[in-house]
Amino acid sequence: MPANDNATITGWAAGVPFTALRPAGDLDKPAPLVVTWHMMDAPRSDAAFAAALPLAAVPAWRVHLGMPLVGRRPVEGAYEAALADPVLGYIDPVVRQATEEFPAALDALREQFSLRDEPIGIVGASLGGTVALNVLARVPVQVSAVALVNPAIRARTVVEIFTATAGTSYPWSEQARAAARRLDFVAHAGLISGRNPPPAVLVVSGDLDYPTSRADAHELVPALQAGYPDTGRVRLSTIAGLEHPLAEPPGLEPAPPTPLARAVDRVVSEWFQANLSTAAVRPSAG
Repeated sequence: MPANDNATITGWAAGVPFTALRPAGDLDKPAPLVVTWHMMDAPRSDAAFAAALPLAAVPAWRVHLGMPLVGRRPVEGAYEAALADPVLGYIDPVVRQATEEFPAALDALREQFSLRDEPIGIVGASLGGTVALNVLARVPVQVSAVALVNPAIRARTVVEIFTATAGTSYPWSEQARAAARRLDFVAHAGLISGRNPPPAVLVVSGDLDYPTSRADAHELVPALQAGYPDTGRVRLSTIAGLEHPLAEPPGLEPAPPTPLARAVDRVVSEWFQANLSTAAVRPSAG
């Protein structure tokens, strides 16, 4: 059974840990659902991400899912595997697992909270952004609005950042190249813009994020807009002073949001207020 207070519920959905925030107001009134995937940097757990980006101004259920390997699902040797092979030991398996487990987790959440099968909103930050993009590109779930915060848009860029930070190089195998091609969402933007209907997509980029990540964000937005009849449904928002993390390290436990995280929260909340389906789900009163 999940643990809960008046506003927050923690539990597991089909083996995936989550922190859920109830919508404010009348619980008998229909409210949409927003699902998030956190960073592997700070905040790097579902509870910490819920605290950093609560989206309290959005009249919706906000369910923050835990990513594989961290938080309540640590795996011994995961860091060493990432160092040894950042693509095949880290990026690809994390994104693959989080994507594959999502449909069952969504079904379990809908059953647990008596939510209807209607369009949702999704949020992804850093590698959680890769998961969100992969879900958009390859999972047949209805999505009305999306926010990507300092997202990892290309696996190859993640490797470049990872190896530069570690002072190493990466010997690209054909298997790793294939995984990186699959996780290049500038190249695969058409899989997202080709959805029927395509979701409203906000890309939030800190102006102090990694330069290569910012470059990818500036490429993703026009690549998506090329497939949208209304290009205003895809937008880039730059947050002055924001580096890559949204919280102070280590970022595993909930902490009050930083001023820059509150700035991100405002921008993302406004996006969902304008674009999230409002006839999506009916939360239970229990």
